Amino acid sequence: MDDVSNMKKRRFSRKVDLMLIMVVSGVIINMAGSWLNHHVEWPIYLDTVGTVMVAALGGSIPGILTAFLSNAVGTLLFGSETIFYTVLNILMAMATSYMLSRRIRDSRKKILRVIGLTFVLSLIGGGLGSLITFEMYGISSEGFPADAIAWCIQTVGMPRFAAFFLITWALDLVDKTITVLIAVLSLHLIPEKIKRILWFQGWRQTPISQEELDRTRNMDLPGISIGRKIAMIIVFTVLSIAISMTWVSSGVFSHYTQEESRDIARGAAELAADAIDPEMVDEYIREGDSAPGYTETEEHLMQIRDSIPKLQYVYVYQIRKDGCHVVFDLDTEDMTGLEPGETVSFDESFRDRIPDLLAGKEIRPMETDDTYGWLLTVYQPVYDKAGKCVCYAAADISMDHLRDYKQEFILREILIFLGFFLLTCAIGQHIFRYHIIYPVVSMTSRVSDFAFSDANEEEIDNYMKRVRDLKINTGDEVEDLYTAVCKMGGDSIDHQKNIRRQAETIRQMEHGLVMVMADIVEGRDSDTGHHIQRTAAYARIIMDSLRRKGYYADQLTDQYISNVEQSAPLHDLGKINISDVILNKPGRLTDEEFDIMKTHTVEGGRILEEAARKVRGGSYLEEAINLANYHHEKWNGKGYPEGLSGEDIPLSARVMAVADVFDALTSKRVYKDAMPFAQAVDIIREDAGSHFDPLCVEAFLDSLDEVEKVMEEFRDEDAE
Repeated sequence: MDDVSNMKKRRFSRKVDLMLIMVVSGVIINMAGSWLNHHVEWPIYLDTVGTVMVAALGGSIPGILTAFLSNAVGTLLFGSETIFYTVLNILMAMATSYMLSRRIRDSRKKILRVIGLTFVLSLIGGGLGSLITFEMYGISSEGFPADAIAWCIQTVGMPRFAAFFLITWALDLVDKTITVLIAVLSLHLIPEKIKRILWFQGWRQTPISQEELDRTRNMDLPGISIGRKIAMIIVFTVLSIAISMTWVSSGVFSHYTQEESRDIARGAAELAADAIDPEMVDEYIREGDSAPGYTETEEHLMQIRDSIPKLQYVYVYQIRKDGCHVVFDLDTEDMTGLEPGETVSFDESFRDRIPDLLAGKEIRPMETDDTYGWLLTVYQPVYDKAGKCVCYAAADISMDHLRDYKQEFILREILIFLGFFLLTCAIGQHIFRYHIIYPVVSMTSRVSDFAFSDANEEEIDNYMKRVRDLKINTGDEVEDLYTAVCKMGGDSIDHQKNIRRQAETIRQMEHGLVMVMADIVEGRDSDTGHHIQRTAAYARIIMDSLRRKGYYADQLTDQYISNVEQSAPLHDLGKINISDVILNKPGRLTDEEFDIMKTHTVEGGRILEEAARKVRGGSYLEEAINLANYHHEKWNGKGYPEGLSGEDIPLSARVMAVADVFDALTSKRVYKDAMPFAQAVDIIREDAGSHFDPLCVEAFLDSLDEVEKVMEEFRDEDAE
């Protein structure tokens, strides 16, 4: 067992090595396509050829690993934006492995499958890819795609995004057509034996058939399957981590960006405050640009504004009770600044800060989101020589970029997360499938086939052999469970075999005792000979024929037929209490003697009932009681001992009535000769519906060849 397990592990290790070689080769092919695209001016990328080839040859896991590593390496070699397209590459690997995994012989279906795969890959690469590119980078204004997009917009009148989507998808369709053709050509050229070796599944046991897998999937379970539970755990765990990390990182990003904006605004406000001559503020308000130094100061403020990125407005206000009096208000591209001396009413957002502004105190930066957009404002007080605040230099940083940055940041995080998510789910599901799910369902399927009560020893051994043939070697608790199941199954089979041997011994002893009892009774009757063997065989023949015809199907089970056949020799057990004088009388019995003879039925039933009370588990004794009591009852109700009629007579007794009478007719007695076979058959036929159950007679008549063989086999010596 250890040697087999080690051999399996070495084989799996070689499979992994082969898969890694495929993955590295696929990454190199992808990088070659990316390098070519970066150094040649053409719109076709060919950077997923390796992914599609590996997914087609090796399956989903090698394909997904190739996709992920290709984008990771591409990020290092060609730029960070490559990582954001990892999810698309992985989706293409999954689509390829799914659509090309099944072997199709029909050429037309193969062509349709290839066309379908090309279309799906182009939708992923060109469709979803265009959405990502448009959201993150917009539309490029250079190169062939930009010219084609511009033509669609200007000539056809298409919306910008529609034109961008159409051109991007069309180019990617050409790219994916070439890619799929290369992959299909590879599949065609590589021999089938090599393809089977390259296809990576990861079995840690003897692979089971697709039919057995389908059967286990369709099993009725009391709850959710282990596969779905594991998938739910993986998805929930990864989603929880991703959502929490996205929330935390976006919060950190927003906080950092806002702090950076505050520092920039604060620095701009301080520079603006340093540019103001506090002693000239009142004169600036009164005379404006005609005041000495006003123009130079305004130009200085413009230089400050234009030299600092994201700085939108720079202005200087003097705060009075009636509002903000303009000292400087620089013009912008979309707005003309206010003139010096004009008064601006306090904005609602300033209400709680007016007392501090009037007192000349420093105030915290403020954020507002109104008609001017989302602005971060910093007020820097300007003090004169006496330490009095004569005005405030203000700098407004536009925060609209933060909203755009945050959306782009979250989009990038989501794209990166989706790539890792698909990779984690695929690898996790693959490991769980081959290390837990398949081993467990394999054991479940094959152990559930055990049917000790119905199967013979050879079948039971085959059941256990099928379990041992799984050879599960996961190297963990599942393998320990498998080992325990094999040991327990083997012990159970050995125990079951012992029980069966003991049961068979007991059954043979019971049968031997039955035959001894029957022989004792029959030995007192000098005329019966092989009567008990023949009647038991006739009864079996009649019951088998009834079952073939579908009569009394609910009663005629294998167990029932066996019980009747086994207990048939005891039907005349009551004769043990009949006097030898009457039992062996050579002539016709008197009425009184016949009344005594009839008591053998109830006497036999009484003896067997007493035996049944003392012997547990002898189910055949129930039918032995029926046979002893009622085998002389007649269908028309004129029999004895109780005068039962029709189906009130137990079926076993109705069967025995035909067998017993026929044997009596065809056997020699001290008071008569044996009747010819055909004549006896005619009597049985004539008495159908009066003495006998018509269906039992029909079954008997349809089996006359078998009946005659039994009669010849157990012919009495004195009947020759």
